[in-house]
Amino acid sequence: MESSACRFAGSRKRAEAVPEDRLADMRRSYADRSLREEDLAGDWLSQLRHWLTEAADAGLPEPNAMVLATADAGGAPAGRTVLLKGADERGLAFFTNLRSRKGRELAENPRAALVFPWQAMQRQVVVDGSVERIAAEECDAYFASRPRGSQLGTLASPQSEPLTGRDELEQRYADLDASHPGEVPRPDWWAGLRVVPEVVEFWQGRPDRLHDRLRFRRAGPGSSEWVVERLAP
Repeated sequence: MESSACRFAGSRKRAEAVPEDRLADMRRSYADRSLREEDLAGDWLSQLRHWLTEAADAGLPEPNAMVLATADAGGAPAGRTVLLKGADERGLAFFTNLRSRKGRELAENPRAALVFPWQAMQRQVVVDGSVERIAAEECDAYFASRPRGSQLGTLASPQSEPLTGRDELEQRYADLDASHPGEVPRPDWWAGLRVVPEVVEFWQGRPDRLHDRLRFRRAGPGSSEWVVERLAP
């Protein structure tokens, strides 16, 4: 019988060979849907909610997952995936450790971009805007709604900092679990941030790379008026 080590080695070898031979040929035609001006909702929020609902109804895993791109004061970029936890006229909200890399970068340079990568539906939404803190009362309410394990995990993790090993993290968790038999308080370094959109682009894949790109753009800094425009793919 072939050993599991041999099977793993063989599968790893095949996986390493695929990009070398096939990356340039990896392509597909996007032909399932279209996005026309007459089909677009009257505002960016309604359109985003519509597409989010369709993504959830289609069974996409974590349709509220979004790539968050930031840059530090020197302009060095970084990206990671976070979860959308609120969307209204004010913007798109998520919660994080303010001492983490993204928290530090957004304190230095309070601007961000978001991408919802719904590849299974041949769609993406791109958001650019400024970032603001969410009120403490909203942060308290959301933190209190989280499972106890997530609350303890937040306290246990010095996010983005080096660890000696996983044992250190698990020991921190166990110590906190023992020292907080009741309610777990929200630490002041954990809070919500809101991306206030200046641009929201809806991208729909189309055949022959003639994709549909419709963008909501503020008419000016701080303006409540929005311009809708089609971009070349």
